[in-house]
Amino acid sequence: MKLKKTLRFVALAGISVLALGSASAQTILKIGYTPSSTSHYGVGATVLCDEIEKGTQGRYKCQQFPNGSLGGEREMIEAVQLGTLDIVDTSTGPVGNFVPEIKIVDIPFLFRDYDHARKYFDGPHGQELLTKFPAKGLVALAWTENGFRHMTNSRRSIVKPEDASGLKMRTMENKVHMDGYRAFGIQPTPMAFPEVFGALQQGTVDGQENPIPVILSSKFSQVQKHLSLTGHVYSPALFLTSPRVMNKLSDADKKVFYEAAQKANVAQRKKVNDDEANGIAQLEKEGMTVVRKVDSAAFREALRPAYANYAKEFGADNIRKIQDYK
Repeated sequence: MKLKKTLRFVALAGISVLALGSASAQTILKIGYTPSSTSHYGVGATVLCDEIEKGTQGRYKCQQFPNGSLGGEREMIEAVQLGTLDIVDTSTGPVGNFVPEIKIVDIPFLFRDYDHARKYFDGPHGQELLTKFPAKGLVALAWTENGFRHMTNSRRSIVKPEDASGLKMRTMENKVHMDGYRAFGIQPTPMAFPEVFGALQQGTVDGQENPIPVILSSKFSQVQKHLSLTGHVYSPALFLTSPRVMNKLSDADKKVFYEAAQKANVAQRKKVNDDEANGIAQLEKEGMTVVRKVDSAAFREALRPAYANYAKEFGADNIRKIQDYK
């Protein structure tokens, strides 16, 4: 695994050298993300890249690396810190391992709906969180979106927490998530995203949890029978780059990058909306059994012990401020 990671970073570094050497007037930015190029991440990355190229008159262009071809999200964030990757479009799942202040937004059932979540991240509190990144060797260009997470599995329909009990479920490397899922009786199994399809196919895990756009674009209907619209976690995302990249830019180009990220966020959210509106019927057509109405009250009740721990870690008032945000 270490050799594989080293070779991957060497390859990335080689691309950077070639890009800089081949055209002094043009810099190629490498952007990575785990889903496919047709996913909401692909849509966001394409708008980001197009706007950067247009705004800098072609002095900056992008090369996209979708499908986790550069590793999982945690690995790509590390690559941005190391300087072997320029930009990553990542969910917040692994981000708390780098910027602890972000962990609070990953608490299950924290946000009521998309409107609530988007207003929070677009507002002063969400924007203030972005200021925490430079101290960790990262620059957050903008918030964007992954979506509300739902459970899939190969064994049974899930309506209430007891139905999920005992299932071995792939999760992200995120302690906040895993503590909540244990409260449902799930056996959380952290795993990098590029490994998930194979693990589901081979039965290494019973299920996974992700937003509809990810379930769709990753073709999980081929290896999962049951989908339950649990909406148990809102999953924000971010366009992350590094001070190394930003410090080379003029003030005018920095403005282009930040504005491009805002436009990319709008496009990525729109793709989430479209997939939420049309994707569930598509997944049913592909053979999945969908539970549209779960017992949300029972899931929330099951989380009480986890919420007591979250209150100790993050402060009950801080959690309530997010829950009550309008």
